[in-house]
Amino acid sequence: MNKILLAVLFAGFGTQLVKLIALWFKHKTLTFKDLFVTGGMPSSHSAFVVSLTTIIYLVEGASTTFAISIVFAMIVLRDAYGVRRTVGEEGLLLQEIIQKLKIKKQTHFAMGHTPLQVIIGSLIGFIVAWIVFLI
Repeated sequence: MNKILLAVLFAGFGTQLVKLIALWFKHKTLTFKDLFVTGGMPSSHSAFVVSLTTIIYLVEGASTTFAISIVFAMIVLRDAYGVRRTVGEEGLLLQEIIQKLKIKKQTHFAMGHTPLQVIIGSLIGFIVAWIVFLI
């Protein structure tokens, strides 16, 4: 199978599995929604894009595809800990306002990632890409 595809799948879904295990230990239960949880430790977004960029470099070298993957990774990483985190914090504030005003409205928002969650996800993606490359 294609090493690039393997690295991305193992890194992304592996980090999502780690999140599920952490949720299980924290809450002693899981729901169907937990399969698609966003935010939290580690960042699967980061693992996906860093593994993609790393394995492309290892397989192809400094190619055009590698350059494109770097730009893509920078956008995703910045979004994961910047934009999505800010939107999540604003969601919390809106939820507090809704509760104080006693408005009957169900809200949903995702918190995004802290810088540490992005770093750990990135490290996982980097390590998984190297392991897949070496196998």
